[in-house]
Amino acid sequence: MSLLLETIKIENGKLLNMVFHNWRFNQARRELFNLPEIDLEQVISIPDDLANITYRCRVLYDQTIQKVEFIPYQTRSIQSLRLVYDDIINYAYKYANRTHLNELFKKRGNADEIIIVKKGLITDCTIGNLVFYDGEKWLTPEQPLLAGTQRQKLLSEGQIKQAKITEKDLSNYQKVGIINAFYLLDNMPSLPINKINNLTKPTP
Repeated sequence: MSLLLETIKIENGKLLNMVFHNWRFNQARRELFNLPEIDLEQVISIPDDLANITYRCRVLYDQTIQKVEFIPYQTRSIQSLRLVYDDIINYAYKYANRTHLNELFKKRGNADEIIIVKKGLITDCTIGNLVFYDGEKWLTPEQPLLAGTQRQKLLSEGQIKQAKITEKDLSNYQKVGIINAFYLLDNMPSLPINKINNLTKPTP
């Protein structure tokens, strides 16, 4: 089985959003290995030279923590999206093996990122969860492939709401955004809905 992965944002020498990272990490340990909870903050030692830099902390684990990596954070420009279809993909746990996601990403054509449609429902992209703006509020698909930590945080704070979003619903929204450990509502890639290259326009 592939190692599992937890990706944590380090900013100003601090691990961010740890309540939700610990929750997901320990949920996987409990459900897959029947192991007790541990606190990641107690086992991750941040090097002193990362004090003023934004980094990605990658925790690779199975029954035990196998590796902790610190990688400089780099943004990727996302200006367009493409709908890609897969009715069998399962990514309920955050595995380090991303082969299935990478194969879907290859189908993006000239788009920068993909939106994965599973059995007619909008789920995620390859780098995070999705949110859609209807003119009043941000909504996130109620059945994501992976319940991301930023998604859980924003839901708990009431900043986003869950909704069943089908492919046919997309034209009802004004914008689509991507959230993950590094992208919040105020700094996420946010695109007009017509930047989904292969979005079917509604019939008049």
